[in-house]
Amino acid sequence: MTLTFTHHWRDELPNFYTELKPTALDNARLIWHNAPLAKELGVPETLFSPENGAGVWGGETLLPGMAPLAQVYSGHQFGVWAGQLGDGRGILLGEQQLADGSRVDWHLKGAGLTPYSRMGDGRAVLRSTLRESLASEAMHALGIPTARALSVVSSDTPVYRETVEQGAMMMRIAESHVRFGHFEHFYYRRMPQNVQQLADYVIRHHWPHLEGETDKYLLWFSDVVTRTARLIARWQSVGFAHGVMNTDNMSILGLTLDYGPFGFLDDWQPGFICNHSDHQGRYSFDNQPAVALWNLQRLAQTLSPFISADDLNRALEEYEPALLTEYGQRMRRKLGLFTEEKGDNDLLNGLLELMARESSDFTRTFRLLGETVQQSPSSPLRDEFIDRSAFDTWFSTYRSRLQRESVDDETRRDSMHQHNPAVVLRNWLAQRAIEQAEKGDYLELERLHQALREPFADRQDDYARRPPEWGKRLEVSCSS
Repeated sequence: MTLTFTHHWRDELPNFYTELKPTALDNARLIWHNAPLAKELGVPETLFSPENGAGVWGGETLLPGMAPLAQVYSGHQFGVWAGQLGDGRGILLGEQQLADGSRVDWHLKGAGLTPYSRMGDGRAVLRSTLRESLASEAMHALGIPTARALSVVSSDTPVYRETVEQGAMMMRIAESHVRFGHFEHFYYRRMPQNVQQLADYVIRHHWPHLEGETDKYLLWFSDVVTRTARLIARWQSVGFAHGVMNTDNMSILGLTLDYGPFGFLDDWQPGFICNHSDHQGRYSFDNQPAVALWNLQRLAQTLSPFISADDLNRALEEYEPALLTEYGQRMRRKLGLFTEEKGDNDLLNGLLELMARESSDFTRTFRLLGETVQQSPSSPLRDEFIDRSAFDTWFSTYRSRLQRESVDDETRRDSMHQHNPAVVLRNWLAQRAIEQAEKGDYLELERLHQALREPFADRQDDYARRPPEWGKRLEVSCSS
């Protein structure tokens, strides 16, 4: 099968990038590829053959039709304007044209120095590359919009972070890599015509149904607001926290981008901070909804030359209802509720308060809740709590709520187990796979990827158990 690549970004936005090729690594070797995704994209298995070396996966060659470039953008980092940023270690190789008419970016991360590397070396390390590959595929299996990993390459190139590490590259696939920061770049350079040009571009290619509308810009921005709200609600429902929600890491399409210091909750701690460099807790778990709105406000500012302030504010007002609606629907499903009642929010908050007091495991608690039998006053979840009296009080209210619905236990259990994963990418699971991979053993990496592809399946192995104590103390930084 022939892969077809197009160059819409290069051809339609000439002032938005710098053309350059990847810089190959020393003794690069392909250590993992995403066979299911490759099949979806029609990528021949022969391209992953060891006799081809690292090939396109390691920046050694280009496929016919590729036209590599680094995009320029800017952004607010930790709430502070950071000026020009851009693809400092990533290169957009091309846009693959799929048989159904859609397109996806092939973006090579860790591809070497670019004009936007600033003080960086343009490289990625094996540790962070494997974390992103695992996280993006985990999120995809959980039904959360995300960029995806197609391949990982290791090498003998030394990369200097806190210690000397192995240089690596990852091929990242996404419908688009357009970020809020793309719009900010030209707004702060006082080039509103470029901001509007970019808005026209994304509408033309990703919202084509709006092109004929007189208020297309407002309708488009309103949809960006809604997509972002729903994304955050989905993150929160599975206990995921993004460690660097800077505007340059926010996708215009509502995708999860740039997995660096991320974390899935182990214990239920609303103030959980997954990035040990985030000293002020700006991107703590409970602050992520507010940060996303702040980022949308920064995007709105860039659009003010061609959308009125009143219209922008009205669109921004849609954020909270969209987030609460999505979150409410998802959490109601996690509780096994098929109908809505006024007290459902109190029921959820009551459980979360119990969990917070006892540092209950977030994923395990909701999974075990699915084993509830409506007519039984006992629950397998009871033994997870120290204050059993408090749990019994809550559980009695919960059972009464279930009994007001005409849903049998088996149907409810099946539904709850499709919304409460047994497996998420806990930090300790990733760390174990990474440590073995750094020694050249990729078996655990493959095993973990397979487990993450089936997060809702029943299992009793260590992927579904509480983490060991050392696993809760792992620190993840921006260099991750």
